[in-house]
Amino acid sequence: MALGLLPSRSAPLFTLSVRRRRRVLAAALLSDAVFPLAITGATAAVPEATDGLPGPAALGPWTVLAYNGLFAAALLLAGATADRTARTRFFAAGNLVVAATGLLSALAPGLPALVALRAVAGVGAAMCAAGGSSMVLAVHPPGERRRVYGYVGAVLGGGLALGPVVAQGLMAVGGWPLVFVVPGAVAALAALATLGLPGLRGGEPAEGFDRAGAVLFGLAVAAAVTAFGLGFGGAVPWWGPVCLLLAATACATALVRVERRVPAPVIPLDLLRIPAYRAYAVATGALMGMLVVGLTVFPRLVAGRVLGPGGAAVVLSLLTVPSTVLPLFAARLARRRARPLVTGALTVCAVTAAVLQVTDRPAALFAAAGTVGLCLGLTEGVPDGQALAHVPAERGGAGAALFGTARMSLETLTLSAAAGVTTTLGPAAGLAVAGTVCLTAALLLHRSTRPAGPGPVPRVPARSAGEAGGR
Repeated sequence: MALGLLPSRSAPLFTLSVRRRRRVLAAALLSDAVFPLAITGATAAVPEATDGLPGPAALGPWTVLAYNGLFAAALLLAGATADRTARTRFFAAGNLVVAATGLLSALAPGLPALVALRAVAGVGAAMCAAGGSSMVLAVHPPGERRRVYGYVGAVLGGGLALGPVVAQGLMAVGGWPLVFVVPGAVAALAALATLGLPGLRGGEPAEGFDRAGAVLFGLAVAAAVTAFGLGFGGAVPWWGPVCLLLAATACATALVRVERRVPAPVIPLDLLRIPAYRAYAVATGALMGMLVVGLTVFPRLVAGRVLGPGGAAVVLSLLTVPSTVLPLFAARLARRRARPLVTGALTVCAVTAAVLQVTDRPAALFAAAGTVGLCLGLTEGVPDGQALAHVPAERGGAGAALFGTARMSLETLTLSAAAGVTTTLGPAAGLAVAGTVCLTAALLLHRSTRPAGPGPVPRVPARSAGEAGGR
């Protein structure tokens, strides 16, 4: 089928055959499978890599922090760039960066080199995430995006549940280098999957690109994410995170001044003015915050009470396995009941956290972990599909990147606040922080005025109406 730009807001930006649309989605899903393993695997490999490579031991945590910080910093810029270039080629380039850095990480001569490679890998991962979303949204109309993000949720949920097990298995077979090589190999396959696909290049926007805003935004996010990551890791003195937060504040202040003067700001504030988009971004950040806090809190609550170390394994399974088996069912359920589903899940998570403030009985802990896991599984990918249904196809990369940045920022803030409260008041209090965030998100989503179900909804206009490029 011919490739072309369609003017309708209810149609995809490009028309492709069913077979090619499936190939686009398959390539994006293959790349998505890398993310959980890249994060959990790197975390599991830190002690072994620190012991096996020359360099200051204090650099060990930066193997993860450098990746996360650069990923968050580059995501919005990558999204804007993906929408302005050949989407498929940009996505493939990001996967090749991840593949190359994965191989080179296994051959790193020391910790400084490994940290530098992980930082580059974070930029490549941002290109993968933004490029994948940009090309998927460009070929799928809004009505199909909820179903598509059901598949995305299943892949990410499965990777999250199996990631730690796979990482430990890889280290048992080939040591820590294999933890970086295997995700790189999967990324290379994702790049190969795009061979023969059209480039999906749209017209160049009329407005100039806000490079200064993009740089300032990236620096502010990188500094803030790194500061929060170091804040509860104990790897550096207290003044390190404080200096980073001051730098982030300075960059954010300069960013506000720059954004007021440019005709096309790098931060698509017009998307944030859509109530449903904004509310679902907060909702998914709150749910992911509950997950990451739960992964650290529940094992501590269970330890020494039931089944010894086996109890922690059971609790973690209850927390993560539903995200492997439920997202596709959730996508079908969300066709007509998305907002009640997500609002209900957030509320139940908040109530569960409140119950654990008054009891720590083994049965209550297992029930709480299962309940939270069920809520996470039934909402995996749902907020993403609902929010991105409001984004024009030609701005899919920017819309998905802003959504991901908001989610990651709230998730990081929740984890940081919960870690501080846990240190002072205990693990159950840390879970209460995540529950409070979930309750706030539920109220915001309930008050949002945009309908989340199917049917025509007002959408933000595109910033430009450039003509379609070829391949």
